Amino acid sequence: MKSLLYKVIPSLLLKRIEGSVNLQKIISNTGWLFFDRIFRMGIGLFVGVWIARFLGPEQFGLLSYAQAFVALFGAFAKLGLDGIVVRNIVREPDKKDQILGTTFILKLFGGLVALIITGFIIYFIRPGDIFTLWLILIIATGTLFQAFDSIDFWFQSQVISKYTVYAKSVAFSTISILKIILILLDSTLIFFALAALFEIIFGSILLVAAYRYKGFNIFDWKFQFTTAKTLLKDSWPLVLSGTMVMVYMKIDQIMLGQIIDDRAVGLYTAATRISEVWYFIPMAIVASAAPVLTKLKKDGNEEKYYQSLEKLFNIMLILGLAIALPMTLMSGAVIDLLYGKEFAPSSAVLSIHIWAAIFVFLGVVRGPWLLNEGLMKFALITTVLGAVVNIILNMIVIPIYGITGAAWTTLFSQFVASYLGNLLSPKTRIIFLMQTRAITLLFLSKRLSNKENS
Repeated sequence: MKSLLYKVIPSLLLKRIEGSVNLQKIISNTGWLFFDRIFRMGIGLFVGVWIARFLGPEQFGLLSYAQAFVALFGAFAKLGLDGIVVRNIVREPDKKDQILGTTFILKLFGGLVALIITGFIIYFIRPGDIFTLWLILIIATGTLFQAFDSIDFWFQSQVISKYTVYAKSVAFSTISILKIILILLDSTLIFFALAALFEIIFGSILLVAAYRYKGFNIFDWKFQFTTAKTLLKDSWPLVLSGTMVMVYMKIDQIMLGQIIDDRAVGLYTAATRISEVWYFIPMAIVASAAPVLTKLKKDGNEEKYYQSLEKLFNIMLILGLAIALPMTLMSGAVIDLLYGKEFAPSSAVLSIHIWAAIFVFLGVVRGPWLLNEGLMKFALITTVLGAVVNIILNMIVIPIYGITGAAWTTLFSQFVASYLGNLLSPKTRIIFLMQTRAITLLFLSKRLSNKENS
């Protein structure tokens, strides 16, 4: 699997991270995460496009609206625990069962609260629309089973994510086949919502099996009130932060559905699915690098710690541009090839929305640094700022510019939350400078390269 990463990331980029602690282990683990995401990207895009073509912009828009609505409130179910649990297991491996058991109960409770809130709100904002209510409740039930992602946190802490990949890839493949069968059987929209729920349930079962295969049992987990208090004390800013992230990533779809119609949501989502599919790249790399960064910080190796961060920022900037430029130039051809003429307006959205990837990539690298420095509250501040900017601008531009206005709003809110917002605090300005240096060095290297070639 390690060789897969070498094929995905050019040798130039690999040279930039040479010298990192446990580089081979990071590469191997990242390779598995890349495999999982590339596999999902390929199959998911194929099946997703087929579903979009089958349902058409309006029905596909309604399904996308429901999924965005659940994602918006489902962010609460995660309770901001993901990175914190991994960090704590790395720091205190002997307390694994207490940490995982407490995390499971907390996430289960969070999922239940999210399910209730989701149903309650949709009942009032779309009164009388029973079909949409049931559609959303079915999808939202999956938040309960996200509690089993606690197992994945342990695999991440050991830098052996391949077992999570095994479990979720099998579940994803099985349900993808089921979705194709549903298309061939000319099924109604409600069955596609049920398929999304079954994927999460099946994946949870396989995660438990993988954990058991490694010689552990979830029945050894223990809930501990003091551990819960500690986890929530660290995570509460990230709960709100995660919710705000979902706001400025998903609120555009919900507002398009409320202000215009479900067809607009379908056209917009067709483009953003292509744009957001690339977000797996920084998440895969940083998920593997985060435990190593935590250890460097713990050992007091500040110089190596910040060198590794700077290299990650440089890599993300290069990767972001390598994706945004060609996708902008080929947006019309890509939409036409995948979705057909009925989705032609989506190409304008794609050419704008894809540039948000650059700031998403830079923001993902910032995440482990905020955790290690105990600045989770700052993540909340910047994401709230991004969400507020997104909502206000959407209210202004969607009635005038429609789906392209929503795309510009998303781009600007990502710029504010992931980059410009780092200027707000003296403690985070070092990250702003590192991000700026990454941008500056890239353009300087291009200018030097052009001079040498001339």
